[in-house]
Amino acid sequence: MLQAPEITPEMVEQDKLYKDMGLTDKEYDMIKDIMGRKPNFTEIGIFSVMWSEHCSYKTSKPLLSKFPTEGPQVIQGPGEGAGVVDIGDGQGVVFKVESHNHPSAVEPYQGAATGVGGIIRDVFSMGARPIASLNSLRFGNLNTGRVKYLFEEVVHGIAGYGNCVGVPTVGGEVQFDDCYEGNPLVNAMAVGLIDTKDIQKGIAAGLGNTIMYVGSKTGRDGIHGATFASEDLSEDSESKRSNVQVGDPFMEKLLIEACLEVIHSDALVGIQDMGAAGLTSSASEMASKAGMGMEMNLDSIPQREENMTAYEMMLSESQERMLLCVKKGEEQEIVDIFKKYGLEAVAVGVVTDDKMFRLVHNDEVVADIPVDSLAEDAPIFYKDSKVPAYYTEYQAMPDYVPAVNDYAGALKKLLLQPTIASKEYVYDQYDAMVQANTVLSPGSDAAVVRIRDYDKAIAMTTDCNSRYIYLDPEVGGKIAVAEAARNIVCSGAKPLALTDGLNFGNPDKPENFWQMEKSVEGMSAASLKLDTPVISGNVSLYNESNGQAIFPTPIVGMVGLHASLKDITPSFFQQEGDVIYLIGDTKAEFGGSELQNLLEGKYFGKAPAIDLDVEAKRQAQLLTAIQQGHVSSAHDLAEGGLAVAVAESLFTNKKLGASITVSGDLTAALYSETQSRFLVSVKKEEAEAFEKVVEDAVRIGEVTNDTLLQVKHGKEVVIEEKVDALQALWKGAIPCLLKSKA
Repeated sequence: MLQAPEITPEMVEQDKLYKDMGLTDKEYDMIKDIMGRKPNFTEIGIFSVMWSEHCSYKTSKPLLSKFPTEGPQVIQGPGEGAGVVDIGDGQGVVFKVESHNHPSAVEPYQGAATGVGGIIRDVFSMGARPIASLNSLRFGNLNTGRVKYLFEEVVHGIAGYGNCVGVPTVGGEVQFDDCYEGNPLVNAMAVGLIDTKDIQKGIAAGLGNTIMYVGSKTGRDGIHGATFASEDLSEDSESKRSNVQVGDPFMEKLLIEACLEVIHSDALVGIQDMGAAGLTSSASEMASKAGMGMEMNLDSIPQREENMTAYEMMLSESQERMLLCVKKGEEQEIVDIFKKYGLEAVAVGVVTDDKMFRLVHNDEVVADIPVDSLAEDAPIFYKDSKVPAYYTEYQAMPDYVPAVNDYAGALKKLLLQPTIASKEYVYDQYDAMVQANTVLSPGSDAAVVRIRDYDKAIAMTTDCNSRYIYLDPEVGGKIAVAEAARNIVCSGAKPLALTDGLNFGNPDKPENFWQMEKSVEGMSAASLKLDTPVISGNVSLYNESNGQAIFPTPIVGMVGLHASLKDITPSFFQQEGDVIYLIGDTKAEFGGSELQNLLEGKYFGKAPAIDLDVEAKRQAQLLTAIQQGHVSSAHDLAEGGLAVAVAESLFTNKKLGASITVSGDLTAALYSETQSRFLVSVKKEEAEAFEKVVEDAVRIGEVTNDTLLQVKHGKEVVIEEKVDALQALWKGAIPCLLKSKA
């Protein structure tokens, strides 16, 4: 919808044009009260994006306040482009996760690519050099042409942008379930390294200071992208391809280098990425945070299309653009820095002290809005919450008891499940080694990037089992945080903090809001217990297609610190003769498990239980054992249980095998998804010392050199399979599904 001379404020009200922009009658009346008049078309467009869920968090704010956000390690919590944690030596790690779900559903390549570009800008706008990218992806099952197309194009988009921009894609996760068929999830995470003295803020302070625009020119792509992200997907979503931005990674690479140079200039006051809602959000937020106002002359905005209206310029989400606040009289220094990189820096506005957001176009004032009303005063809605009928039904069910007769056959089928199968098809397309600091790359429990010139490294991971959260949001929320921390600990690092990507359905449905509420409560409890405060994040709601919501999927991105490079621990077995330990007892817990999905084709019953005190104790003891040099490899038990974990631990070093012995109920021992468990290998000479540190460790076998996976139940051999045959199934599953005719 474009600005036109004939669209008057009266027409906006009378024809309820604001409804097409996602505003309700009540919100329109609130805006009229704030303005003391009827807003014009440009003004109502500006309000619509700033008051969208994507920008204002008007539905989720009451829940987000429950997260623990502080700790001695936290330098910057939520509220800036990204969060920052302290890693010593005057250095900090900057990180955040962001969703690009709706754009990726209608234009998967560009939707995914610009998701990567946007989150990288959030990191370098803080003054940090981006050192790694990760992702967390969800798709329907790979049995339809459309899902295969979405999957392939999203992966190509992530690779196409990340590889060109020179930031390694070092880790991530992909899961498949029918609930994501119409609404895939594409969450991108970026991690940066900064000298804490260089941290930048997105503020426009200092009366009379200059506002400068740098980067790509503004086009008509991405208009109302924030609004599009705040509504359900439907049959006509395909028509909203123009709401999807187009990325240019080569421009972004130049922007990174120019911005990392400009942060050392005394002329710079503040810097912010133009992300969701483009110029509107960056400009109004920078002014509001500084307690100031801003006037911009839109005639000065670099434009790549002719006759753009004020409405189009302010709502465009063209990529690779930044907004700077610069000391008056020192603009040339900024211009010269960007010129070195072939980039233009243009003065487009000035900081005022009247707390108004004023836009001039063709010598006319086209918008004049109290700036705080955009950035701070969006309405907050306390939605109704209702326990879903399915939850009550599942809680009352007797424990699910799967019937397995062929244990080797079950293992083979589990290794073929796309959620468990090798993601090599995905990460082979990513450049994980650019910058030459990647130590553990995709396929490990956590990725590890070393910090050059220091004896330390950063571990990072993304995680979330949405099936557990669907069955029991509070328990599942705890598990999501705990499993991310487990991944970090298995790599030999201490978990520091997390960023969240909260992906849910339509919050106007009380059952969906209940899922959000309980998930956040569970995540908060685990964050507190594991000392991993929430320092940044993103909320993506209305993830529904044709009235059907996705499983609640709050992604956890977590970062940890290796105190020494010698602590870096692989997730696969290392050498013949090592003792294999299982840490943690096993119960018959199959609700939401891969085995249940395999046998029943659906999820029901109770999620696995989790005791956060037990979780914290085991993580601390394992980390101590790793730091004391006792551990050869560590792998957390997740989807598919022990049998899958042992198999995965053999797939990297093809010369090895494993012989383990289990007891008790055989199906539970092999395939239960009981929480807070680890699979660890230890050199024989370290075994005694290891057992003194880790209380709950039980010897179950040893690493062999016969390239066989052998499982005994008592004296009976219940599984004996060649490792390379199992690996062939595991590695070939996703490519095979993609090649098969839908």
